[in-house]
Amino acid sequence: MSFDSIAPWYRPLEWIAFGDELQRCRTACLDKLQSPHRALIVGEGNGRFLCELLRTHPDIEVECVEASERMPSLARQRIERELPDRSDRVRFLHYDIKSWPAPERHYDLIVTHFVLDCFPESQLTEIVRKLSRAATDDASWLLADFRVPDSGITRLRARVWLTVMYGFFRLTTGIEATELIDPAPFVRSEKFVLAQQHLFQRGMLKSELWRKISPGSAGCQPAHLGSLPR
Repeated sequence: MSFDSIAPWYRPLEWIAFGDELQRCRTACLDKLQSPHRALIVGEGNGRFLCELLRTHPDIEVECVEASERMPSLARQRIERELPDRSDRVRFLHYDIKSWPAPERHYDLIVTHFVLDCFPESQLTEIVRKLSRAATDDASWLLADFRVPDSGITRLRARVWLTVMYGFFRLTTGIEATELIDPAPFVRSEKFVLAQQHLFQRGMLKSELWRKISPGSAGCQPAHLGSLPR
């Protein structure tokens, strides 16, 4: 799987399909983070979310695991252009997430925006488990992704869009997934609880904030489940 072939065109393609909704989805829960110190971003892409994270939390240290060779170059250029004084707070790691040797209990923020949908269920289980092991006991997890609404014309619309997108990305990037698998049950099974959720595009997009249940904790309930339909 490689996004190198479409890296220069990813932003225009995103805008044509969804306008600025994917970026709104990436950043919807950003202001709810509790001063993270060390973040792991998987599949950051061209750096749009990364720059917003650095603006919101200027003292954070970030490591980005990216399978593409071209996407980190675009992200570095964006950081140098927008936040040159914070470029030293970011390190890019060229790995496929499946083969990345993850450190244990190292990051208090995990970020997976529009990346877990690239993997079939058999791989998703292991990837989520690996990311959970890399998280500290008090970690937060930001997750933005597509979803299929429960019913109505919006459900049909989402299924059509997803069929088209999976066909396009399988052809251009070689992703192995053929259908959307909801990562929420896998994240929940790793002792994370949903703290906040926002829905966009009539429920086709979701932005979620998960928090890890520390050992001995009685758990918690979702703080806010909301929607921002378009």
